[in-house]
Amino acid sequence: MDYINTFFLIGAVLLCASILASSLSSKLGIPLLLIFLIIGMLAGEDGPGGIVFHNASMAYTIGSLALAIILLDGGMRTRVENFRVGLWPAMSLASLGVLISAVLTGLLTAWLLDLHWMQGLLLGAIVGSTDAAAVFSLLQGKGLNLKQRVGATLEIESGSNDPMAIFLTVTLVEMLAAGQYSFSWSFLLTLIQQFGIGGICGLGGGVFLAWLVNRVQLATGLYPLLITSGAILVFAATNTIGGSGFLAIYVTGLILGNRRVRNLQNILHVQDGMAWLSQIGMFLMLGLLVTPSAMLPLALPAVAVALFLIFVARPIAVMICLAPFVFSWRERLFIAWVGLRGAVPIILAIFPLMAGLDQAQLLFNIAFVVVLVSLLLQGSSLPLMARWCRVEIPPQPAPLQRTSLDVAVDGEFELMIYQLDNANWCVGSSLRDLKMPTDTRIAALFRGSSLLHPTGSTQLALNDVLCVVGRSRDLPALSKLFSRAQAPRYLENRKFFGDFILEGEARLGEVGRFYGFDVPPELAELTLASFFGRQFGGHPVVGDSVEWEGHTWVVAAMDNDWILKVGLKLGEGSSTPPFGF
Repeated sequence: MDYINTFFLIGAVLLCASILASSLSSKLGIPLLLIFLIIGMLAGEDGPGGIVFHNASMAYTIGSLALAIILLDGGMRTRVENFRVGLWPAMSLASLGVLISAVLTGLLTAWLLDLHWMQGLLLGAIVGSTDAAAVFSLLQGKGLNLKQRVGATLEIESGSNDPMAIFLTVTLVEMLAAGQYSFSWSFLLTLIQQFGIGGICGLGGGVFLAWLVNRVQLATGLYPLLITSGAILVFAATNTIGGSGFLAIYVTGLILGNRRVRNLQNILHVQDGMAWLSQIGMFLMLGLLVTPSAMLPLALPAVAVALFLIFVARPIAVMICLAPFVFSWRERLFIAWVGLRGAVPIILAIFPLMAGLDQAQLLFNIAFVVVLVSLLLQGSSLPLMARWCRVEIPPQPAPLQRTSLDVAVDGEFELMIYQLDNANWCVGSSLRDLKMPTDTRIAALFRGSSLLHPTGSTQLALNDVLCVVGRSRDLPALSKLFSRAQAPRYLENRKFFGDFILEGEARLGEVGRFYGFDVPPELAELTLASFFGRQFGGHPVVGDSVEWEGHTWVVAAMDNDWILKVGLKLGEGSSTPPFGF
């Protein structure tokens, strides 16, 4: 029994060390997942820990389960409204983009390492997809608030391109193991089968689980377990009948996160912890699996493959796949840069090892170096690239915490917690003077360590903590009242949107007369919303900008595809009107 206790001891130490070391991520600018990976390598046979771990089958099993949980969490946090601007670009990148990256990287690898072109293509397939764990973790961990078109495309792509990479890898491994060196029509049929069955099973599983959660009465802590176990059941069943389980569990999460599900906010809190545990465990295990000393002889060619993938293959794939869609060149550049590789390539690199293919260890080592370079180079530079590419927008105000009340109350009521600071205009105002949405109440007010009973005459003070009961649809209005999003200086609203915010219904002719520029007669009766909506292919998003008549016009507020407000930055030499329009 001593070895079991030793196993628990080592596992707990590594887990605690990884969690505590996460505080170094923001201080050193190192991606958090890279820290987990390095701790695993330090604990391995070449590090001070000296732990020998070469069980590829166990690594594949644990890694697949962890990745499934991460995809479930990512799907539940992807808003379905993002599909209107990000679905088709993401699907293009998740299918054709993976194929282009795989082919280009594979050809270089075969030439560089003197491999058969099929072996090179296998490595291209292994490293061809962006990693959901890396993308979700880094975009959220860096606090980046991206333009909806960019963020939605990256999230949907990273959650849905793993099936393509897995399909290509498994197919090529089976072909090489069987001594087959040519493709047939069965390749395309298998691809359609994987994606078709995966999508249908994920849709059905998500709808059924949402219905089940809303029908059964359980202890609060059991709902997240029901969701997770049910989603893993969908994942396993889909794999059994020949579909893509990874696509199925992502779609399951997507359905659950966008339907009315009992106790959803609490479920998301638990899912967040489970996703973090999965990421830590997966990267620690993969760090243990690798032998750094075996990678040294391959360091130069492996780094060359990584740099080619980052600077050539991924950008070419992005430019081709996004050509039919409305993206600025800066947005395309940022999407190309966020081609993060993470756990998926390392897990896929285990396939050739399990199949006993020639050069399997070589492919595994190269894939690991590619992941290291990607996390270090791309992951650490995301904030800088986001700022340089101008794809960030001012963050939306939000409560400190949200808790669903639908376990006990019929309706979409939530408890939202806010803390006032000196930027909130309501500080010093009486509660009766606040214009709060209908059916919202301040349930409690904390001042320091004292709990006050709020009445209409209660005046709000700096640092007060408010517990507000309201519906989820009223979250934007409540957050504008009581919250203040901390934005960096270059993203402050006035600096970002301009000095003047105009209504989308304002007519171009009237705006032109007021601000002193000529508007062609055929455009004079058009509204700002209809005119600028045309500039972005019918799907504008907050932050879209265009230069027109010597001024910069920025989309400032949206309602689905309709522009509500437009910011105006006057060009140099323009006279400033005495008041806004």
